[in-house]
Amino acid sequence: MSNVYEERVTMIAAGEMQEFVPFGRDHCRRHPSATNLQLRQLQPASELWSSDGDAGLVGSLREVTIHEKQKESWHLRKGSCDIGEELDYDEELYVTGNMVIWSRGSKSHASSVYKAFTVDSPVLQALWCDFNIPQDKTECMEAQEKTEKCVCIVQRSCVNVHTVDGKDYIAPLPFQVADVWANKYGLIFERNNPVQEVPLSPLREPLPTMFSMLHPLDEIAPLVCKSTVAVTNITRVQYIADYTLKIVFSSSTPSLIMTYDTAQCLHAVWALRKIKTEEQNTVLRCPSTAGTPQQIVTSSSLTAHLRSVSKGESPIASPFQNFSSFPNPNRSIVSPGAHSRSHSPSISNMAALSRSHSPSLGTSSFSGVQRFNLSTNTPSPKRGRNSHSPNSTLSDSLLVPETEPVIPELCLDHLWTESMLNIREKNSQAAKVFITSDLCGQKFLCYLVESRHQLRCVKFEESNDLTQLIFGTVTVIQAKDAAPVESVNTMVVLESNGNLVLYTGIIRVGKVFIAGLPTPSLSMSNTLPRPSTPLGSISTPARPSSRHPGTLDEAFIFRSTLSTGVSIETDSAAPAVWPSPVPELNDSTKIHDSLYMDDCTFHQIGTYIHSLRDPVQNRVTLEMSNGNLIRITTPEITNSQLVKKCLQAIRYILPKEVAVQVLIKWYNAYNAPGGPNYHSEWNMFVICLMNMMGYSTDRLMWTRNLDLEGSLSPVIAAKKARPSEIGSDEDWEYLLSCDYHHNFESHLLAKALHLDPLEVLHPKEEIFPNLGLDSTTLLFGHIPAIFFVLHLIYEELKLDNLMRDGARSLVILLYQLARDLKLDMYMDSYWRDYPFLMKALKQTCQIDQAQTRLMHQPPFLTAEPPSIYHWLSSCLNADMMSPFPYLPGICERTKLIVQSFALYILGDEKALSLEPSMYLSRIAAGQRKQQAEEDDKRLSLNPGTLSSSLAAKLVISLTNLGFTLKDLESVPFGVALPIRDAIYHCREQPSSDWSEAACSLIGRQDLSKQAHEGNLHKTKSALGHVLLSDGVSGNEAEEEEDGMNDMNQDLMSLIWNEDLRVQEVRRLLQSTHPVRVNVVQMPEVSDHEYIEEKENRLLQLCQRTMALPPGRGMFTLFSYHPVPTEPLPIPKLNLTGRAPPRNTTVDLNSGNIDVPPNMASWASFHNGVAAGLKVAPASQIDSAWIVYNRQKNTELTNEYAGLLMALGLNGHLSKLTTMSIHDYLSKGHEMTSIGLLLGISAAKLGTMDISVTRLLSIHIPALLPPTSTELDVPHNLQVAAVMGIGLVYQGTAHRHIAEVLLTEIGRPPGPEMENCTDRESYSLASGLALGMVCLGHGSNLIGMSDLNVPDQLYQYMVGGHRRAQPGTHREKHKSPSYQIKEGDTVNVDVTCPGATLALALLYLKTNNRSIADWLRAPDTQYLLDFVKPEFLLMRTLARGLIMWDEIKPNPTWVNSNIPPIVRQNNASLNTIDGQVSEDVDLQTMRQAHINIIAGACMAMGLRFAGSSNAAAFNCLYKYVKMFLESVSSPVATLAGHHNLETCLSVVLLSLALVMAGTGNLKVLQLCRLMHKRTGGEMNYGFHMAAHMALGLLFLGGGRYSLCTSNSAIAALLCALYPRFPAHSTDNRYHLQALRHLYVLAAEPRLLVPVDVDTNTPCYALIKITYKASQWCEEMPVNLMAPSLLPELHLLKEIKVKGPKYWEIMMDLSKGPQGLQSILSKDGFLYVKLRAGHLSYTEDPKGFRSLLAQTFTHRNPEFLSIKPEAVSAFTSDPALLSFAEYFCKHSKKEGQKQDVLDLFSSILYECVTQEKPEMLPTYIAIDQAVRRLERKEMSETFELWQIKLMQQFYNSVCLQDKFKNSTTGLLINPEFLLAMKNTLDKTLDLWLHASGDVLLHSYLSSHPVEESQINMLACFLVYHSIPTLQQIAATGINGTTCFSELLLKFSRLHLPVQALMRLAPVILGGPQATLI
Repeated sequence: MSNVYEERVTMIAAGEMQEFVPFGRDHCRRHPSATNLQLRQLQPASELWSSDGDAGLVGSLREVTIHEKQKESWHLRKGSCDIGEELDYDEELYVTGNMVIWSRGSKSHASSVYKAFTVDSPVLQALWCDFNIPQDKTECMEAQEKTEKCVCIVQRSCVNVHTVDGKDYIAPLPFQVADVWANKYGLIFERNNPVQEVPLSPLREPLPTMFSMLHPLDEIAPLVCKSTVAVTNITRVQYIADYTLKIVFSSSTPSLIMTYDTAQCLHAVWALRKIKTEEQNTVLRCPSTAGTPQQIVTSSSLTAHLRSVSKGESPIASPFQNFSSFPNPNRSIVSPGAHSRSHSPSISNMAALSRSHSPSLGTSSFSGVQRFNLSTNTPSPKRGRNSHSPNSTLSDSLLVPETEPVIPELCLDHLWTESMLNIREKNSQAAKVFITSDLCGQKFLCYLVESRHQLRCVKFEESNDLTQLIFGTVTVIQAKDAAPVESVNTMVVLESNGNLVLYTGIIRVGKVFIAGLPTPSLSMSNTLPRPSTPLGSISTPARPSSRHPGTLDEAFIFRSTLSTGVSIETDSAAPAVWPSPVPELNDSTKIHDSLYMDDCTFHQIGTYIHSLRDPVQNRVTLEMSNGNLIRITTPEITNSQLVKKCLQAIRYILPKEVAVQVLIKWYNAYNAPGGPNYHSEWNMFVICLMNMMGYSTDRLMWTRNLDLEGSLSPVIAAKKARPSEIGSDEDWEYLLSCDYHHNFESHLLAKALHLDPLEVLHPKEEIFPNLGLDSTTLLFGHIPAIFFVLHLIYEELKLDNLMRDGARSLVILLYQLARDLKLDMYMDSYWRDYPFLMKALKQTCQIDQAQTRLMHQPPFLTAEPPSIYHWLSSCLNADMMSPFPYLPGICERTKLIVQSFALYILGDEKALSLEPSMYLSRIAAGQRKQQAEEDDKRLSLNPGTLSSSLAAKLVISLTNLGFTLKDLESVPFGVALPIRDAIYHCREQPSSDWSEAACSLIGRQDLSKQAHEGNLHKTKSALGHVLLSDGVSGNEAEEEEDGMNDMNQDLMSLIWNEDLRVQEVRRLLQSTHPVRVNVVQMPEVSDHEYIEEKENRLLQLCQRTMALPPGRGMFTLFSYHPVPTEPLPIPKLNLTGRAPPRNTTVDLNSGNIDVPPNMASWASFHNGVAAGLKVAPASQIDSAWIVYNRQKNTELTNEYAGLLMALGLNGHLSKLTTMSIHDYLSKGHEMTSIGLLLGISAAKLGTMDISVTRLLSIHIPALLPPTSTELDVPHNLQVAAVMGIGLVYQGTAHRHIAEVLLTEIGRPPGPEMENCTDRESYSLASGLALGMVCLGHGSNLIGMSDLNVPDQLYQYMVGGHRRAQPGTHREKHKSPSYQIKEGDTVNVDVTCPGATLALALLYLKTNNRSIADWLRAPDTQYLLDFVKPEFLLMRTLARGLIMWDEIKPNPTWVNSNIPPIVRQNNASLNTIDGQVSEDVDLQTMRQAHINIIAGACMAMGLRFAGSSNAAAFNCLYKYVKMFLESVSSPVATLAGHHNLETCLSVVLLSLALVMAGTGNLKVLQLCRLMHKRTGGEMNYGFHMAAHMALGLLFLGGGRYSLCTSNSAIAALLCALYPRFPAHSTDNRYHLQALRHLYVLAAEPRLLVPVDVDTNTPCYALIKITYKASQWCEEMPVNLMAPSLLPELHLLKEIKVKGPKYWEIMMDLSKGPQGLQSILSKDGFLYVKLRAGHLSYTEDPKGFRSLLAQTFTHRNPEFLSIKPEAVSAFTSDPALLSFAEYFCKHSKKEGQKQDVLDLFSSILYECVTQEKPEMLPTYIAIDQAVRRLERKEMSETFELWQIKLMQQFYNSVCLQDKFKNSTTGLLINPEFLLAMKNTLDKTLDLWLHASGDVLLHSYLSSHPVEESQINMLACFLVYHSIPTLQQIAATGINGTTCFSELLLKFSRLHLPVQALMRLAPVILGGPQATLI
C-alpha cells in the first residue's frame, strides 16, 4: 500500500476546468455605443466589433493581430462584499475603446454587469482604487477615515473617478501620463517622458516624474523619496525626478512600490507612506540635490511648472516636449498663464462652497493647479490678466507674486535593491510582480524576468516592532510564467518545458495535472531517470530534515529545476546571489538547457500553455498557445474542519521547514489525480500522518481497516482483476471488522433487539507481534509534540457539540500514540471518556530506547493529561488549579471558556485582560512570535462599559469577542450553564446603552432591535414601511389628493382610539374640494343679484379656504418620505364653490363682482410650504430632486417658492447647489426669492455661514458698502433677508450685525419713496432679527456697551428725538422723504413692536426686573392714552418672557399684569356698570384690559408650550370662553370687534401652544366653532389663527410637540405674532411667510411602544421620573404610551414598567442622546411581551393573564398541560411543537404517563419563568440518567455535564449570589436532586451487584472484564476517582482503617461520598459490604 501512496504523490489534480471568456467582451458587442456614429468617426471601420456574431469566437481570436490585441484588456480581483456575506466571486474590469465594463460573477452565479461606463476619448487604463476620506476634519485620525471604493478611468487628458455610491469626479491631468498605479492612499501617476529629453540647462532642475493624488478633488502632488547614499551614509529627501525609474508594481497591504531602473537595470522596493512635516519642509526649502548649480532656482519654478496650466486648454500636446523650441536659455519658465488661487477668487470661492464641482468647470475645478505648457511661444488669448510677454526674462517672471508651492503628500522609503549581476547577463524589467506567502505564512515578493525565464523570489517579513519590512535572500526559480494562488498559500509556476508546477514559497509541491490537457511531450525527458522519492523527503547536508527541529535561521535552499525534473540543490550557506557557488557547472548546464528548450518548444505538437493570468483566490486562467483561455481551480488544502484544526496545530508546533514538508505531503496525498477519493478525508489524514511518523499503517489493525473502508483509489482498482461474482469468506470478515459493524453493535437498537455480538476470528498469521517504528521518517522525532497538540485539539473539540464525531475519531489516534509513548495516564483518561472505543485497540508498536533518544521531548508535555472538564470542575470546587495549556489562535473556545469561568465563578475581573497567564498557559511554538501577539491583540477581552455585576461583565466581554447564542448552543450543557446563568441574570434589567449583539445574547430582542435601528443610517425605519403600507383607508378615491393621505393612520388610531377626531381634523383642513355656498334666494332678489350674492358669499368663504394651508402644514409635519424618482404632490387650492340644491358651480372669475388682484398668491405660497413640510428631515433627497420638482417650461410658481422655504425649514435646502441658488435668484421672481432666502437661512440656523451671509447682504442695502450701486430689491424680499440674517446669526451676538439691525428698526423713509409702504413689517423684522442675534444675552453683550442697545430700544418703544446715525450709513439718511414728514422724532407706531419684542428676546428668561418694569402697562388714564392698545399686548407679552420664572398658570398671575385703574374700571367684561366716573374713557380702559389679558395669556402659552399643563389649560380655556361670550355680547362695540377677535385668536393660539400635539377634544371643539364662523369680522387673518391653533393641536399627527428653548421661543414669536393679516395679500405689519417658522420650535416627543414580535405599535405602561427642580421635588408619573413625553431636560429617567412587558430603563441623567435618536426616528421603542400576558388592547385589566387562569400551583391537574394553553405563553415554534408532540396524551396508553408528566412540568416551568433555552438541557439530563439506568452509556460525556451542573449549584459563589437576587434559579433544584439520587442509586446498585469486583481489579491494575467496562468508566467519572498512579502515590498499601484512608486521600480532594464507596473495596477486597 505504501509504495502506491509514494507513487501517487507526485501529481496534484486541478479542480474543475472551464473555458474563460471575459464577460465584458460579450456585453460590449451588444452595447449601443458600438454602433454609434461618433465612434465610427474616431476609429477606422475595421477596428469596430463586427456586428454579425457568426464567426465563432475561437476563429475570431485566431485572426486577431498584434495590433488588434491592444484594443481590449481586462483584469480580475476577488469580489469585495459587506461584512457578514461569505461570498466568493470574481469582479472583472474590462476595457475596450471608450468603454469600461465592471461585472461580477462566480461559479454559482452567472456574471452580470455591475456598472458600465462610456467616456469621450479612448480609455488608456482602468483600475480599481480606494480613496480615504477623513471623516472628522478636526482630527484626521486613521480610525476616522472612510474608504470610498472607486473605479478610475484614465484618458489622455483626464482621469474619471466613479465611486460605488454614485459620485463622479473628473480630474484633469497636468501632463501626459505613462502609467497609473493604485495604492493604499490613492493613485500614483507616472509622467510620460519624451524620448528626446533635452540636456537640462544649468538653470533648470529636473521635473518630478511621479505624482500622487489622494482624492479626485485634491491637487496632484509630486512624490518624494528618502534614500541613503551608500558611500557617505547620508539620508537625503528629494523629489523623484529620475525618468529612468519606472514603477513595475504597487501593493496596498503591505504598502509597497517596486521600481525598475532602466539605466542600471536593477529592481528596487520602496515603502510608501504619508510624508512627515519635517520632510515636507526639507523638500520645499531645497528641492534639488545639495551642492549643484541648480541650487539657484528655488522651489518656485517647480510650482510654476505644475501650476501654469492655461485654463481650458487641452493638454494633448505634451507639456514637456518641445524644449528645443526655446532658442533662448533665459526664456521664461513660468508660462504666460500662471493662474492660481490667489488670482482667481471666483474659483476658490466656488471651491469653498462645494467640494463636488460640476464637471462643466473644466480644468479650473482642479483646485488651481494649472497645466504646465511650454509648447507655445505666444500667449493664448484665453489666458488671464497676469500673462507676461513670452520674451520676458526669468528674473522678471519670478517677481510675480508666486503661488504657494504644491505640498508633497507621499514619501517613498528605500527598502531593498537587487544586487548587481554579471555584465554579460543583461537584466530586463519584470513582466509580472506579485506577493505570495507559503503554507507557514512566510511572505515572498516574486518578480518574473521574462527574458531570462526566471522567477525571482525575495523573502521579506515584518520587523519585531511591526514598523518596517526586512528583506532577505533571493531565490531563483526557472519559470516562463507564474501566478499566486492566494487562498491555498501557494503559487502556480509555468516551467519552460510547459509543465505547470505548484510551489509553496520556494518549495516545490508537485506538478498540476489538468484533465483534458495533454502533458508536454518532449522526447528527451523520458531518457533521464526520475527520482522516485518526492522532492520533499530528500535529506541533504544542507537540510537535515529531522535532527534539529528547532533551527529557524537555517538559510533557505534555492534551486533551479531543470526541464528534466532533476532537482539540483546548492549548499544554502553560500551567499544568496545568483549565480550559484559553482558557476561553471551550473551555467554550462543552464545555457545548454535553455538552448535546447527554445529549440524544443517550437516543435511541440498540439496546444500548450502559453502564459498565466488573472489569479483570484484559488482560480487562475491559462492562456493557451492557440489563444483559448481556460480557467482552472487549485484544490483546497482540506475541506474537513477536523483535519483543518489538526493541520493548524501541527503547523503551529513544528519548525517551519518540517511543517511545510508535512503540509506538502498531505496536500499531495489529498489531491492526487484520479477523480475524487473515496477515502474519508480523516482516514486519509491519519494514514498520511502516521506514515510520516514512521508507522507502517498497513500492519496496524485499525489503520488497515481505515484503508480498506473505502474502495481503493480508482486508478489502482482498475488494475486489479475483476473479482468473482459469488463472493468469499474474506468479504464477510471485512464486513465484520469494518467500523460500520462496530458502530451498529454499540447502537441502542442492537441492544434493544438483544442481538449477540459477532466476533471475527483473525487468522493467526495476520497479527504482527513486533510492530516497530521507522525512526528515519520526517516526523518521528516530533511525535510527542504532535501528540500533545492533538490532545489539546481533542480537549477543544470536547467543548463543541457539533464536533463530537471528530473527537471520537481523534481519540483512537491519540490512544494509539499514548500507548506507544507509554503515557498511561493519558490512556486512562481516553479510556474513561470512551470506554467502548478503546476495547478494540490492542496493538502496541515498540519504540526501543535508542529510538526514544531521537525523539524531541517538549517541555510542555506533562505526565498528567490536561483535561478541560477536570479544570472546570476544580474551578467550581474552588480547588487549586494549574494554568490550562492552549494553542493561541487554534484553541480559541478553550481560552474563552476558561476565562469566562475565571471571571464568573472565581470573580476575578482581570481574568479577561490581555495576559491570561494565571489561568491559561500558552504553548510556545518554535516560531511565530508576532502572529501570536496579533492574535492576542485581536482577542483580548475588555469589558466595554464599566458594568456593575460580574454577570454583566461576562456578557459584555463575550459580546466583544463575537460570541453569539448560536455559539452557546454548541457548548455542552454543563459547561454552558454558568454562561446561561449570567445571561439569565442580565435579562431582567440590562443597561440601556448595551450594543445590539449584547442584547441579542441575553435574549432581549426588543433591545437588540432598538440598538440595530440606532446603528442604521438615519433613514426611514424598518417599521415605517409596515405602518405606512396600509395607511390609506378604504374611501381612497375622494381623499386622493388632499395632502393628508400619508399620515400614519395606525398610529393615530392608537393615540386617539375612542373617536374619529383625526377624520374631523382632515375635514376641517382640506382645501381641495369646492366649498358649499348655501344662500337662500329671497323672493324680491333678482337672479343676477342672487348670483352676485352667492359669489360674495363664496368670496367670504374663500378667505377661510386660503387660510387653511398653514394649519395643514402643521398637521402633516414631517410625515412623508418622498420617493426620489417622483415629484412631491402639491394638492391644489380649490377656490370654487357648489351651490345646493342643484350643486351648480360658483366661480369667482365670472366677472360679476370685484375680486382683489393676486388674491391667491400668498395662499398658494402657504400651500407649497404645507406640502413641503410633509417631507421628513431624515428623507434621502438631494439637490437634483429639489430642482426636479420645479414644473418644466413654466415660470416659477408661488407653490414652488413655498416648497423651497419648507425644504429649508426641514434642513434639506443646504444640499442645494450654489448654481441652482443663483439660477433661482436671478429669475427675479419675488416669492421664490423670499422662500429661498428664508429657507436657506433656516437651514443654516445659527451657523454664521459666510456664503449665506453674502447672499442675504445683496438684498439688504444697509449691509452693502455705502458707495455700492443701489439695487432695486422688493420690500418684502428685504424683510425676508433681514429675518434671514437674524436666523443665520441667531444667538451669536455678532457686533456688526447687531449694530446694523438696531439702526434698521428706526430706518427713516427715503427721498425716492423707498421704505415708505409697509414700513412696519421691515421694522418688526429688524427688531425680531436683532432679538435673535442677541438671544437671551441680556446685559452680557460683550463689546457692545457703546451701542446702548437697551436704551436705544427703549427709545424706539416710547418715542423721543431721533439720535444721530452712527458710522457709515450717515450718508444714506441725509435727505428726508418728500412724502412722509416725520420730523426728527421717532415714529413710535412703526418702531414700537419691533423694539418691544427685541427687548423681550434680548432679556429672554433673564428675570431682569428693571427692564421688565419698563414694559409695565401705564397706570394712569393720561399715560394710557399715549399707548396704542395693541402695543400693551406686546409689552405684557415681553414682560412675561423676561420674567419667565414668575409666570404662574393661574388667573391671579394674569390679573397681576393689569394696572389698578384698568382693573377698577373693568369689573366685568360683559356688563357696563353705572358707577363709572365721567372723566374715564371707557373705550381706552376696555381695549387696554383685553389686550393686557391677551398678552399675559400668550406669555403663559409660550411658558408652558407643549407641556399640556392642566392648570395652564384650565386658566386659558376660561379666558377663551370669556372672550367668546364678549364677542357676541352687546358691549362688544365698546372694545371694538376687531380688537376682541384679535385677542380671542391670541388666547386660542396660546391654548393650542400649551396643548400642542395632544389633540385635546375641548380645544378641537373651539377650533371647529371658529371654523364655522365665516361672516362679520372673521377675516383671512383670524381664520389663519384659528386653523393654526388646530394645526398646533395635532402637530405632526400627534408625533411632535413644542419645546421652550430660547431658539424655539424666538421662532414661535415670529410665527404667532399677535397681529393677523386683514386680507390675503396683507404684509403690512408682518410678513406672512414668517408664520411657518414654528417648525424650528417643533421637536419629536412621541414615544411609541412597538411589539417586537408582531412589529406593530401597541400600548405599554411607562413611568417617567421628573428631575428635582425649584418648582417640584423628584416625582414619578405613570403614562400609558404611546404618549407625548415632557421636554427631555426635565426628566431623570424613563422606564417601561411590567408586568406585561419586559422592563426597559433609560437613564437620562447621563445625557438624552439615546432617547433623542429614538424619538427622531419615529419614536419607536421596541418592547417585548412577557410570557403568558396579553397586550393591553386584548386584555386591558390583566384579568385574562394566562398565569392567572391556566395554572394555579396547587391545582392537581397542573401536571397535564394543554398545548393550546402554551400557545398563548409563547410564539416560539419549537416550544409549540414540543407541547404538541411530547406533552399530549395519546389515546393509546403506549407512552409512559410519568414521562409525559415530567415533560409537561418542564415545559411549564421553562415557559412561565421565561427560560425556554433551558428546555433542551432538562431533556438532555433526563435522557442521560435514563440511559445510565439502562446501562447503555457508551461514553461518559453526559455524566461530566451533569456533574458540572451539580457542582455549579453547590459552589459557594452561587449561594452568596442568591441571598440578594430577585431572579430565580435557572434549573429547578428539586429536579437536580432527584436526578442526583437516581444516579447515585443506579451506580450503587451496580457496585453491589458486580461492580466491586471490577473496581477492585481496576484498582489493582488487573485486566477488567469487558462486558461491564462502560459502567465502570461511568462510576469512575461520576465519583471523580483518581487515576491508579495518583492513588499509588498516596501509598495506601497496608492501610487498615477508614480514618487512615481519609487522611491519605485528603490530598487528592476526593469527595467523602466517593471515598465511602471506595473504602470497602480498598480495605476489604471485593464483596465487602459498605460501611
